[in-house]
Amino acid sequence: MTTDDIWVPPPWEPPIAGTEAEHLLGALGRMRTTLRWKADGLDEAGLRSRISSSRLSLGGLLLHLAMGEDYYLTTKLRGEELVEPWRSLGHDGTDEWEFTTEAFSAAQTYAIFDDAVRRNDARLEGALAEGGLELVAHVDDGNGNHPRLRRLLVDLLEEYARHTGHADLLREAVDGRVGEDPPEDWTPPWLWTRPVQGSAHGLRGAD
Repeated sequence: MTTDDIWVPPPWEPPIAGTEAEHLLGALGRMRTTLRWKADGLDEAGLRSRISSSRLSLGGLLLHLAMGEDYYLTTKLRGEELVEPWRSLGHDGTDEWEFTTEAFSAAQTYAIFDDAVRRNDARLEGALAEGGLELVAHVDDGNGNHPRLRRLLVDLLEEYARHTGHADLLREAVDGRVGEDPPEDWTPPWLWTRPVQGSAHGLRGAD
């Protein structure tokens, strides 16, 4: 095999043989990237397009998962109220706001999601440095049992996996785009600037 034959994985590819934290965060990075690519390059009409009677849209999914990242890594992990940037963005406290609001341009919708990824990469870096995957979360089950950061990451991955499947169908209905992974020459916007050291996009996390 020559040097030219060696495959260089894209930055969102999970490790082949890594630590537990590296695998979890690598999977999160791939899910984020796939969802963002599925929604990329559309105007407001494309981001708001729906299938049949469903309220789901690609723009709504971007807002929903951006808010979900903040919820898992502030409210659940730290016990902090989910305030900014959502209060300033006009969130009304309902479960359907992100799927019904038409307040944002396409550029604003993409920016909200991209900023949330950067923001929560920094939170993950701090949490892993503080206690690794065994860091105890603020939330409990009502009986005093607190999940660890590990469980919150698994739940967040489940949320992304569910909605990335929805995004497959929504994007194909808009313009026919299909595919499992982004092309290797496509770079997620949060990597246009230097990623946070220890982010979900190249993190060497503590177990």
